[in-house]
Amino acid sequence: MKRIVLASVCVLAAVALAGCGSDDGESASSTDATTAAETTTTDTTTSETTTTEADTPTVVRITVVDGQPQDGIVRKTVTKGDQVVLVVTSDVADEIHFHGYDISRDVEAGGTVRLPFEATIPGRFEAELESRGVQIADITVQP
Repeated sequence: MKRIVLASVCVLAAVALAGCGSDDGESASSTDATTAAETTTTDTTTSETTTTEADTPTVVRITVVDGQPQDGIVRKTVTKGDQVVLVVTSDVADEIHFHGYDISRDVEAGGTVRLPFEATIPGRFEAELESRGVQIADITVQP
């Protein structure tokens, strides 16, 4: 009985995957659609997940040279609900603080830190080298 159930699950999965092909002759990218499917039998679980561009975070890169943001304060506008990652590379040690969201990470001289967050609060927020009081980024979250 277990073999029949397992064989049925395999056949259903093959049919489902066959229907996912692109009709324009181009292959579908793994970032084109989000699918999360799970099929459970008494002793087998199969999961499939693909990501979309909507899942891809907005990356804001900030480079600190001599305790200042290289090329000035980095300005970026995102939309409420976006996934965002501040990536700070610094030649000085300090705490990177993203105000409003109250996220902070220590960065070593010559190091890089990531501050991921979901843009849930509309407004304008600054990131700074906390100990130096130097603004390095200005992030606007639109409703």
